[in-house]
Amino acid sequence: MRQLSEIDRDAIRLAQDPQFPRWLEQITATGGCAHPVHLAGSTTTRDATTGEILHHYDTRNEPGERLLVRCRNRRATVCAPCSRLHAGDTFHLVRAGLIGGKNVPDDVREHPRLFVTLTAPSFGPVHRASTAGERCRPRRHAAHCPHERPTGCSSAHDPADSLVGQPLCTDCYDYVAHVLWHAHAGQLWDRFTRAVRRRLAVAAGLPQSHFPDHARLSFAKVAEYQKRAAVHVHAVVRLDGPAGPAEPPPAWGTADRLASAVQAAARSVVVQAPYSRAVGEHALRWGQETDVRPLRARAEDHGLTDDAVAAYVAKYVTKGASETAAGADRRLSAWDDIDAVPASPHVRALMRTCWRLGSLAEFKPLRLRSWAHTLGFRGHILTKSQAYSATYAALRGKRASHEGHDDLPGALTDASWRYVGSGHTPGAALIAAGVAEDLARSRALHAEARQMGEWCT
Repeated sequence: MRQLSEIDRDAIRLAQDPQFPRWLEQITATGGCAHPVHLAGSTTTRDATTGEILHHYDTRNEPGERLLVRCRNRRATVCAPCSRLHAGDTFHLVRAGLIGGKNVPDDVREHPRLFVTLTAPSFGPVHRASTAGERCRPRRHAAHCPHERPTGCSSAHDPADSLVGQPLCTDCYDYVAHVLWHAHAGQLWDRFTRAVRRRLAVAAGLPQSHFPDHARLSFAKVAEYQKRAAVHVHAVVRLDGPAGPAEPPPAWGTADRLASAVQAAARSVVVQAPYSRAVGEHALRWGQETDVRPLRARAEDHGLTDDAVAAYVAKYVTKGASETAAGADRRLSAWDDIDAVPASPHVRALMRTCWRLGSLAEFKPLRLRSWAHTLGFRGHILTKSQAYSATYAALRGKRASHEGHDDLPGALTDASWRYVGSGHTPGAALIAAGVAEDLARSRALHAEARQMGEWCT
């Protein structure tokens, strides 16, 4: 035993525990969650009429007197099992708003629907990945910036090259504008959606205040960090009738008119950052590259497919910060923490800019230090309008009902829970990883068998 590693000794200790089978059941129930939350407490379910106890559960009978539940972290780099579950929920949430299901009528696919990409503006030239052997930033005549650095780059960068996304000159790069743009991205999106509604109303000859009586704009959007560490927004934008997806839009609400309103709104929106004597004024806008694509309602139509869009969004929301130049997965508590972040010098420079601007009184409401780990961006990775489709809570409730964890009809439940810890011991982490791997392999085999069955029919 002394020659074994700490992990092996701990795994043997767990396996020899009389309650090991029940502990393994809990690990399996969490899908092999890498950082489960430990809860202690009890629930009692009573008949609402007679007061009879129908069910009672208490963690005092569990291993360690605690119950393990999923951490629900969306990032695959933090917890792959919970990330996979979150990706699945995201796929169904986005897909339901495109083709129906989850209490959304099927004929919603006949409504005008667009896949829109709004970009961040340029804050300075950066190295670009090459396609078809093209050079990064070729210049016919050699030139240098005021800091005596080349303004061009004749190299052909592979997409995996660490230089891709890094500024040609860090002194010329506008780090302040980059951080402030991130901090106001949510406000830019809010003004963008209002501008779309306003332009649709004008095109239809309606007073702007009457637009909600005729149509409703629904959306689901995801924020994606590019290689230059700037957020782009990808959104499904749908036009419904005033009652939402259950009602078709008015005759004037065509996909072409919606696309025109989106493009015009993206060009017109501007947000003024708070004035600062230290950094001056900043007028914040969307970038010039706006991509608007219709979604295909029928097989013979042109445009993107619903499943492709839903799968893209679901795949992105599970990526960790280290995969997307998004900063860090956890908040920073001090200036010195920035040096320890496994990120590029460009990303760390953005974090330091957040920290410096966060000390200025005029930027206090932006909470830049609290959001330095996301480079000043405060929004959720995925957000949606109320009427777009179902919610994460509704999807989780459906899953709990399917698994037999829903409340009994006509019953009252009294629950008392408290947090008592999180994570695994070294041996438990090894066993949980094995459980997660086995479950993933089982899902893959099931999917392969199902696909083979479809081919054979």
